[in-house]
Amino acid sequence: MAERIWDKYISTRDREIFEGSGYGKRGGLGRRPAVLVVDLFYNFTGDVLKPITESIGEWRNSCGEEGWAAVYKTAELLEAARSKNLPIIYSNAQRRADGQDSGRWKAKNHRAMEKTTSGGLGTEICKEVAPQPKDIQLLKLKPSMFFGTPLVSILNDLDVDTVLVTGLVTSGCVRATVTDAFSYNFSVGVIEDCCGDRWEVSHAVTLFEMDAKYADVISLQETKEYLGTIDEFSLPNNILQETC
Repeated sequence: MAERIWDKYISTRDREIFEGSGYGKRGGLGRRPAVLVVDLFYNFTGDVLKPITESIGEWRNSCGEEGWAAVYKTAELLEAARSKNLPIIYSNAQRRADGQDSGRWKAKNHRAMEKTTSGGLGTEICKEVAPQPKDIQLLKLKPSMFFGTPLVSILNDLDVDTVLVTGLVTSGCVRATVTDAFSYNFSVGVIEDCCGDRWEVSHAVTLFEMDAKYADVISLQETKEYLGTIDEFSLPNNILQETC
């Protein structure tokens, strides 16, 4: 079996328990996927590619080079997804300047209010993965793309059975989105190359845990191969379509 990114963090004891408990079975993906792009905006990458130790001085949430790697790989994924006409849904997070909608975020980070309000570069989606006119954008204030947004309603209306999740950060908003998608009974693919995190161990172990219980963690190449097996996405009959 090919080595996985999390292997070096899993002890012999934990590996034995994992294998004995039955977790890690491939869940499989459906035939009507949508792509969820989680928080690929400049607050999480910085405005230019720099090592994270430099980037966080100005951009406290930056994932540095790992974040930009996720952006570039997601751009490849979106090209493949658009060739199949898949729904593509983005999340963004913008807050009021007075912090009244920040909730508990302020309690856990003394820099919580930096560059988070609308109108600044920090809340713009990276141009390499910029939404196209037909794509959907959702504003969220909490980790999951599902919490406090109409995402479930949108996916149900589109008759989506699978979500392909990309974005930042793996151990935070990506994981929260994945567990909620699982809870709503969607099949979930996490595209490993298209995710990133500030902390190497958090990234690796979170991928391990999601792959064990909530999702299939797959590579960009595997995702492209999967997309090659499905039909072009068509809107359900109940959705009004423009006619010429």
